[in-house]
Order: sequence, then structure tokens, then C-alpha cells
Amino acid sequence: MNINKFNRITHRDIGYLIAGMTIIYALSGIALNHKNDWNPNYIIDNRSFRTEIPVSRDSFNEDAAMEILKEIPGSLEYKTFYYPSGNILTIFVDNGSVRINSDTGEGTIERISKRPLFYHINFLHYNPGRWWKYFSDIFCLSLMFVTVTGLFLVKGKNGITRRGAVLTAIGIILPLIFLFIY
Repeated sequence: MNINKFNRITHRDIGYLIAGMTIIYALSGIALNHKNDWNPNYIIDNRSFRTEIPVSRDSFNEDAAMEILKEIPGSLEYKTFYYPSGNILTIFVDNGSVRINSDTGEGTIERISKRPLFYHINFLHYNPGRWWKYFSDIFCLSLMFVTVTGLFLVKGKNGITRRGAVLTAIGIILPLIFLFIY
């Protein structure tokens, strides 16, 4: 088997092998690039409400918290409560919290849930453990291998010795320009 045929076969097979992983990493990368625009891991839902149940810092207890939670729509499972400052009461519930101004009775329910798909693929992007670090290293080496073998697939005027060299140089220069600008 000659070197060109071997190059095509390994480029193709490893390319197929890493195609799915590349898509997962790309989706996660896009989500994480925009984490200042949205939360890629969690959906946070805030809703306002008003309670007529008296909320007094001195006499507030678990029973009073449970009574307030019963009048709020949705099933909220009580965990604990505390007063972080002055007249603001915080009741912790599963997947969120309830905050109430004890003077006015106005409150906010904050519910937190994992964003479908993105929470899990972002978890992988954050390098969750030792085994994943090695898996990611192999994946990165595979990407480099597919890139280098791909440089030599096309021959002639569109190959690496002409047009391909120019485009590869541009691909190296563009990130360097951004690196120096930012």
C-alpha cells in the first residue's frame, strides 16, 4: 500500500470516528462562548407573587414557611429558611428559592432547572475527571492528525503546495491577529 492510499484511508476512518465528538464539542463551545448572553447550563425562571400571610422575623418558623409554600402555585418542597438581611426572608426549596419582603408581602420565586442537552455536553467540556482528560487528549491528537493528513489529500494547484498553503497560512494568521488585538 502506498503512502497516499494509507493517508486517505486513515484520514477517512479517523475522521468518521471523531465526527460525532467534534459536533458535541462544537455545540458546547458555542454555548460557552456566549455565556455572558445566556446561561448555557441552567434555565432560571423568576416569578413574582404576593402573600397575605404575616411574615415576622421574630415568630417565623418552619410551619409558617410551609403555609406560604402551599399558597404558591406548583409543588415546592421545603428545605430551610433564613433572613439574609433586614426584612428579606429567603425560603430554600428544591431547585430554587422563594424571597419575600416581610414588610410588603411581595415575593419572587426563582426556579432553576438543567438546560436540556447543553447541561450535559457542557459538563464534558469542563473536563469532569481524570479519565475524560485522557479521552480529550486523544480526541485532540486525532483532530490534529486528521488536519495534517487532510493537508496532503489534494494534489496540484489546489493542494498544500499552492492554494492550500495560502489558505493554511491565513488560518494560522487570523487567530494570531485576534490574539494581538485582544
